[in-house]
Amino acid sequence: MPLALAAAIDAALPQTQCTRCGFPDCAGYAEAIAAGQADINQCPPGGAEGVARLARITGRPTLPLNPGNGAEGPRAVAWIDEDWCIGCTLCLAACPTDAIMGGNKRMHTVLERWCTGCELCVPACPVDCIHLDNASGDRTGWAAWSGEAAQQARERYVFHSYRRRQNESESAKRLEEKAHARLADLPAHSRHTDPAILDQKRAVIEAALARARAQRTPG
Repeated sequence: MPLALAAAIDAALPQTQCTRCGFPDCAGYAEAIAAGQADINQCPPGGAEGVARLARITGRPTLPLNPGNGAEGPRAVAWIDEDWCIGCTLCLAACPTDAIMGGNKRMHTVLERWCTGCELCVPACPVDCIHLDNASGDRTGWAAWSGEAAQQARERYVFHSYRRRQNESESAKRLEEKAHARLADLPAHSRHTDPAILDQKRAVIEAALARARAQRTPG
């Protein structure tokens, strides 16, 4: 896969990180296009202009936006009905740009300037208190975005991804340390003395260790 081509394609995407293209993020979609594994018409936020941009970059013919990925529309911004928010934090985990602020059992709020309108927070909310407003009027697709907004979204997503990996790595490290301690102290702290049962417990702990190691190992 040509890395330069993937980077050019990624730069031509609006960076909503909405996953409607069928890939985990905009960079993943760009890499798939560059590798010939995806069509150029799978980004609803980019709309028809986005498809035309990708056609110019890749040299492929322009295609209509694939309706299976969604329809072109205005840029949206999320907002939270504070009277219904229960502070579950599920939307915080779903937001790819950390545009939602709040804490456990405390009211959440959306920072409009960082929201990409990806809609990923909407299905994550168990009480349906997140709504979307039109943030671009009659402008749809790429016309609803600016290069500055897309760059800001990309930078915030990169930081979000880095922070998530760090948290996962730290959690895996704590699990690994705990599993090692349990494994070392298993005979002394188990109520069972049957060697077969101890072997079963040991196997469970070793499986947890393997999962923790896998999480800490770069893919």
